[in-house]
Amino acid sequence: MNHRYLPMTEQDKQEMLQAIGVQSVDELFQDIPESVRFKGEYNIKKAKSETELLKELSQLAAKNKDLRSHASFLGAGVYDHYMPVIVDHVISRSEFYTAYTPYQPEISQGELQAIFEFQTMICELTGMDVANSSMYDGGTALAEAAMLAAGQTKKKKVLVSKAVHPESLDVIKTYAKGQYIEVVEVPIKDGVTDLEALRHEMSDDVAAVLVQYPNFFGHIEPLKEIEPIAHTGKSMFIVSANPLALGALTPPGAFGADIVAGDAQPFGIPTAFGGPHCGYFAVTNKLVRKVPGRLVGQTTDENGKRGFVLTLQAREQHIRRDKATSNICSNQALNALAASVAMTALGKQGVKEMAIQNIQKANYAKNACLRAGLEVPFTQPIFNEFVVKLTKPVREVNKQLLEKGIIGGFDLGTVYPELENHMLIAVTELRTKEEIDTLVKELGDGNE
Repeated sequence: MNHRYLPMTEQDKQEMLQAIGVQSVDELFQDIPESVRFKGEYNIKKAKSETELLKELSQLAAKNKDLRSHASFLGAGVYDHYMPVIVDHVISRSEFYTAYTPYQPEISQGELQAIFEFQTMICELTGMDVANSSMYDGGTALAEAAMLAAGQTKKKKVLVSKAVHPESLDVIKTYAKGQYIEVVEVPIKDGVTDLEALRHEMSDDVAAVLVQYPNFFGHIEPLKEIEPIAHTGKSMFIVSANPLALGALTPPGAFGADIVAGDAQPFGIPTAFGGPHCGYFAVTNKLVRKVPGRLVGQTTDENGKRGFVLTLQAREQHIRRDKATSNICSNQALNALAASVAMTALGKQGVKEMAIQNIQKANYAKNACLRAGLEVPFTQPIFNEFVVKLTKPVREVNKQLLEKGIIGGFDLGTVYPELENHMLIAVTELRTKEEIDTLVKELGDGNE
């Protein structure tokens, strides 16, 4: 049997103890008083052989309901999208799979070029001037954007639409607490940011306005109308955008956004129980020296050949912490590579076609729900998600759907008490007409 690790024998243990000059394992802990040492037995199962353990884990795994066996209509920030098979092939190569920080450009040209291409494609999608080498995920990228705005404007208040992903909002609040920044939530009206409420909250001490595009409910926020409000009093306009949606929607950069952040998960990154993902961060040229994380630039070597290097490195890993723009100095290089490979494989037309299919299929499902007598409370234009109001708890309906081979939508009542019995349904390009029709039928039957 092949071993993924080398088991330690008793002889190995004795040789290691001898090498460090002790007689037993207990001697290693002699400085810990006997009175505080644990003397009992741990409440865990007895050890099994490798064969028995693999069998048990396989049986447990078989109980999972996953995307291979079920049609998923669950989105809310993590989506089931087409992943070109070439993605896994490329990111599994050892030079990428094990790479970390490309500090030595002379031996890291492949990794550096991959990051540079990621930055380039993010700029093309968002309509922004500069993008960094990626961040942990969409939530932390958006929080970093808020902190950048507060530092740049020297103001201590940010306005965040309640239609921003609730988990991202929580991350923003966590970051803001340490920086003594006030986070004000702007209410929702008809499924989008309430513009009158936003105008009312604007003041000279506002650093930035943050909205999501499409927002958490799948609706297209009116960025053209929000931008002049956001830029009142020299505050900044920050947009959290689904990069796939930008294949069909006008990019935030065209509406005057100062910072565009988001999650690259829709491109080549599996749902994977919620992570890890890959955040992106794009800005205008005037903010290039304030960008957190890493930037890769293109240059030429002494022979005039094209090359790639980390650039503008007066960043958090090189200077005093109190002077840093951010204290995240790492990135998600492997997932950024996955996103780059996926975008390259799809191409410009492929990304656009994929985005349009999301719009068309989601609207087909929305209209089918209406025809089936289901209540769709919001009338705003959508990308690939919409809200349905049910007569039963969403948890009950989802349990019934699971028995029919369907992973249902997100229970909005868990984060918005006023939306109890409301389900957020995601429809991506992978969902077939038959799957959508089955979902609508089951929702209609279960709603009676």
